[in-house]
Order: sequence, then C-alpha cells, then structure tokens
Amino acid sequence: MGPPADGPAKPDPWWKARLDMNTQRRSVRTGFLRSVELHPERPALELDGRVLSYRQLRDLAAALAATLDATPSAGEPPLTAVFGHRSITAYAGVLGALLRGHGYVPLNPAFPTDRTRAMLQRSGCRSLIVDHHGARQLEEVLDGVDDPLLLLLPEHDEVASFAARWPAHRFLSRADLVDASRWVQREVDPNGIAYLLFTSGSTGQPKGVMVAHRNVTHFVDAMVERYGITEQDRFSQTFDLTFDLSAFDMFVCWERGACLCAPTQSQKMLPGKYVNDCRLTVWFSVPSTAVLMSRLRILKPGKFPGLRWSLFCGEALPVEVIQRFAEAAPNSVCENLYGPTELTIACTLYRWDADRSPSESELGVVPIGQAYPGMKVLVTDEQQREVAVGESGELLMTGPQLTLGYFKDAEKTAAAFVRPPGRDEVYYRTGDRVRRPAAGQPLVYLGRVDNQIKIQGYRVELGEIEAVLRQEAGVEVAIAVGWPVTASGADGVVGFLGTDRADTAAIREHVIARLPPYMHPSALHLVSDWPLNANGKVDRKALLASLSAAARDKVVS
Repeated sequence: MGPPADGPAKPDPWWKARLDMNTQRRSVRTGFLRSVELHPERPALELDGRVLSYRQLRDLAAALAATLDATPSAGEPPLTAVFGHRSITAYAGVLGALLRGHGYVPLNPAFPTDRTRAMLQRSGCRSLIVDHHGARQLEEVLDGVDDPLLLLLPEHDEVASFAARWPAHRFLSRADLVDASRWVQREVDPNGIAYLLFTSGSTGQPKGVMVAHRNVTHFVDAMVERYGITEQDRFSQTFDLTFDLSAFDMFVCWERGACLCAPTQSQKMLPGKYVNDCRLTVWFSVPSTAVLMSRLRILKPGKFPGLRWSLFCGEALPVEVIQRFAEAAPNSVCENLYGPTELTIACTLYRWDADRSPSESELGVVPIGQAYPGMKVLVTDEQQREVAVGESGELLMTGPQLTLGYFKDAEKTAAAFVRPPGRDEVYYRTGDRVRRPAAGQPLVYLGRVDNQIKIQGYRVELGEIEAVLRQEAGVEVAIAVGWPVTASGADGVVGFLGTDRADTAAIREHVIARLPPYMHPSALHLVSDWPLNANGKVDRKALLASLSAAARDKVVS
C-alpha cells in the first residue's frame, strides 16, 4: 500500500470545516489535525525510504476510519485494534482509530498468538486494522474467535481467501477503501479511552490499562513546552506500539508538525547509523538500548552532533551510560524520564548535569527527579502513611496523568488505585521504592518493592512467568528471577521448578510458545528442596546467589 499520489495540495474545505467543529473538545488526535492544517506538506512519517506528508497521512487515516465506519460491527465498543508493526498501515491505523472517535488497542505480531487472541477478546474489539505482519498470523489468532469481526487489510489487493477460510468474519481490502472525504468526525470525550494497553499481570493474564485522552494531552503539553518542539524536529521511534513510550514518539512529534522516523529492522540493529542517517534531533529509548550501544563502542565522543535531546525511560538508567551518551551527543540535553503506564508514559523527570548529577545518583543509577506539572508525590510505608524526609518507601502518585484503571477489572483497580489514610485523592501505587527527598533534592530509585522487574525496558511481572511455568511443568511451586542482573533490571529470566524430575527442554518450548520473547526463560533448573528465608518464604536471593556461584565456577573452570 502506498501513500496518495504526490502533487500540490488541493483546497480542503471539508477538512477545515470539520476541524473547526471539534476544537472545543481536545483529544489525542487534535494536535495531529492542527499540524495537518498548519504544515500539510511537511513530512509526518518516514519509514524505509518512504515519506508521508501530514496531508497524505491524514488522508490515509481518514480513509481507514471512514471505511470501518461504513460497515460498523454490531455491539462494537469504542475501541479499534491495530494488528501491525512499524508499517505505514500500523501508524495510519492508530490515527484511523482515533479519527473514528475510538481508542486504539495495539497488538504485536511478534507476541505469541494465544496472547494476542486473549488481548483481542478481552478488549471486546470488533474492528481490526491489519498490516502484512499481522496478516501472516491471522490463521492462528482467529482460531476460536466466535464473535464476528471486521478486518481491514489495506495492503492486500484481494481478501477472498481470507473470507473463504473464515466466513463468520468480514474482510476488506485496499479496493474497499472509501475516499477520505467521506470521513465524518465525531466528538470525542476527553475522559474516554485514548488507548488500551495490556501489560504484564501477576495472575498470568495481562492487565488492560485504560489511558484517557486528557491523561495524554496533559503529558504532551508538558513535553512540547519543556523541549521546545518545532516542525523542524525529527523523532526516533525505538518502541513497539504495545509499549506506551511509543505514544511519546507519535503524539509529542505530531503535536508540533515534526517528523516521526521509524527505523527498519536493520536500522534497529545499527542504532548509531540510524541516528545520523535519519538526521534525528530527538532520541528516546530504554536505557538497555544505550547500554548495547556502549558495549558495541558506538558511543564515541561527538558521534551524534545533530541530537538536541537524548531521553531515556522504561528502566533504571546507569550513570556510566548517560555519561557516555552525553559525550556522544555533545549538543543535546540528556534527561531520565520515569513512569508506569498507569501514570501515562512518564510522570517524573531528571535533567543530567555532568558536574552535579554524579553526586545525586545512588547505586550507580541516575535519579528520577521531580514530578511533572500538576503531579503529586507521596512516599509511604506499608500502611500507606507518608515516611519522614530521608526515609525510603513506596512511591505513590496522583494528578492529571492518573489513568482510568484496569479494563473490566474492578478488583485489580481497587488494589492499585488507592486513597491513603488522611488523603482525599486517589493515588497509584507504583510498587517502586524511592527515598523521600529533602526540598530541592531529586527522587532516587532504589528498586522494586515486589517481584516486578524491567527486562529490555519492558515491565515484567515475574508472577506471570511463574504461573505459566507451574501450568506447563505441572508443579506446585515455580520461581522466576531476573538474570543476569544489571543496573537497569535484568538481561533475561531464569526459572526454577519444584521437582527433581522433568523434561526441562520440552517445558521450555511450551513456555516460549505462550510468552513474548523478552519473557522467555533462558534456562530452567530443578529444585527438590527450596531455600527459605526467615519468614518461611522461598529465598529468591539465595537462588540468585546460586546462579552467581555457578557463573563464577564456569569462569574459573
């Protein structure tokens, strides 16, 4: 599927009339639509040598929205799924869902199909926009899906084979796309869902976080003002759409008419070349990417002179990594952003200063800084009472970026979104341990208060992996630990099974089929007698110590 034919911009009275009708109720799409009006011929998306202007991307998204609206699905919730990965269809699909007045539900073709099917069914989506990556998995994803779906495959010239295989569902091809001018703009509730994002859940089932339009627009406003974004900027896009940090790349970029430069797979493997070839001015990634760049000796002094901003989020940021990146990007300002999905992308930030910051860092990790405008911080003990200055506790936060909770899960929402004693507002329990700072000092990250860790920037509930291990191994106890341990969390996972006899290779194969790649255990160990701590619980530190000892013995031998 290609963009509309190039040529001079034509008068667009239908567009401006509809845009003006909806300026009173701002939503995530508003900034993009305004950029279309102000910068119709500037590049909005660059991908694999192809460039779409704001006008072209708007027309494609409007055509997708109008096509789906022309054949609505009965009982459809205001959510549209986007089953794709770094394609024009995927990005246009996100905007197409928003132009429908829907929230978007990203589905990743790299995830196990059982997991994708579960997310699709739990979301209740009846409409899907599918790119060529997603189309390859429809055979497995649609297996067992009984509710009739409307699937739009705009990269396919014919869909007769799909329709013959699944007669219960309706398939639309490129030829079925209606003209963008038929798009009817519907009013959007700022309190409605902008995107529904499924994150790792401790019960073995992903949790759907409902992020409202007002949550995202508050975040975007803070970012474009802080970073002075203009139409001349060029953004990186290192995150999958299922990772909420991708929302920064898209909506901060498109708010001010900048260009989103999505990397190809080869560019992802050569991030240094990607930065310079795409002439990026704004870099945003998990620290693990910068760690890899450091290991590959890419972060040479003066390597990235064109960067204005070098931003990191998603896991703990090692001091030595940001020091090297700052040297590689001498004209950029480096910042560490922090925030769980439930607080909308990022809710605290810290600006790195080569002279001051090393003394403010702890455990070799950069501070997470201060709260975003309007966001409130509370550091509490186990009873959710505020600790004294200088003491550590769990970080709780509230404010305009506090999301709507978990989709159709009141119990989990009540457990995580709480009203602490003596407080009138609802706060989100991050599960992260920080030290309550004195006035003028930054928040410092001290680790997790539970068994949630970060792997390659993804938030992972070890309990989810353990649930799958128990089921596949048929054991009562299974433990997963992050290993090898890094300053940012862990590079991977190792599992322990409570049995002295099992086919670990076969079990691992079954586990891999059910979990995303970043959650795959690299090894499984059998344990007949668990090490216990003073509370009679399995001693995870002892398990980690056994892995460390084995690694040392391997080096010695």
